[in-house]
Amino acid sequence: MLLLAGCGSKPSPIEELLTRDVTLPGGHIIRAETAVDTRDMMRGLMFRATLAPDHGMLFVHPVSGQYSYWMYQTYIPLDMIWMDENHRIVELVESAPPCKTAASKCAHFGGHETARFVLELNGGEIRRYGIRTGQTIQW
Repeated sequence: MLLLAGCGSKPSPIEELLTRDVTLPGGHIIRAETAVDTRDMMRGLMFRATLAPDHGMLFVHPVSGQYSYWMYQTYIPLDMIWMDENHRIVELVESAPPCKTAASKCAHFGGHETARFVLELNGGEIRRYGIRTGQTIQW
């Protein structure tokens, strides 16, 4: 019985350390896994068959730069949002398709603007929430 008492929808302490609430421009809150080290950033959302609704991944680069992303070994379409140091949206890619070919043939997305953060969401979320460049995302 004591074991069952701990089985709720509340995130585990480890999940709490690795995720944060991210507030989109219209006020909608996304629960985002945070990738800050090189290994986590390289893996990203690879090998996942699904991404829960209202969830995503926030990539935190150590310095601002022009970072392109690809969809190698990513199984679901993703929306990508690049932000500058002030969390202002500088670039968007909607519904980047999974790459089902050799890594060398996978398309690269974004990286045209200087950014420090990239938020990946399920494909279609940019349109669903009316996200546009120039807006700000909070966390």
